[in-house]
Amino acid sequence: MKPKNILLVEDNISDIGLTKRALQKSHIVNQLVVAEDGLDALEYLFKTDPQTGQTVNELPALILLDLKIPKLDGLQVLRRIRADERTSRLPVVILTTSSEEDDIAQSYDLGANSYIRKPVDFKQFVTAVQHLGLYWLVMNEPAPPKKR
Repeated sequence: MKPKNILLVEDNISDIGLTKRALQKSHIVNQLVVAEDGLDALEYLFKTDPQTGQTVNELPALILLDLKIPKLDGLQVLRRIRADERTSRLPVVILTTSSEEDDIAQSYDLGANSYIRKPVDFKQFVTAVQHLGLYWLVMNEPAPPKKR
C-alpha cells in the first residue's frame, strides 16, 4: 500500500525547503504536496471532477498548516476543513512561527490537533518533524470517514 500524502500549506520558500529536507532526513517517505496559499490548499482538498462529482485528489494523511499565508489565512483554511464532513477528521497540525496566545487558542477552538512553533534551528526542526512523522503517520490510528 502506497503511503498517503502530506499536505504542507506554506508560502515561505525557505520553510518549504527546510520541511522537505527534514522529512527526507527523518526517512518519512510520504509524498509532500505543497500549497502556497489558503486557496490552493482548499482547491487541493475539495477539487471535484465535473463529470463524476468525485474528489480529484486523495485526501492527505496529515496537513501541516501555517497560519500566516496569503489569500486565506490558516485559521480560515482550518475552519473550512473542519466544516466539511470529508475532511473534518483529518489530522491538522499548525506549524507556524506565531506564539500569539490568540492564534493558539483559536487554532484549538477550530479543531487543530496540535500546535507547533517552528524551531529556528535546523536540528530542532528535524527532531520536531521526526516526532510528527512518527506519531501522526505511524503510531496514530486515523479516524474512519464519517458515515453518511
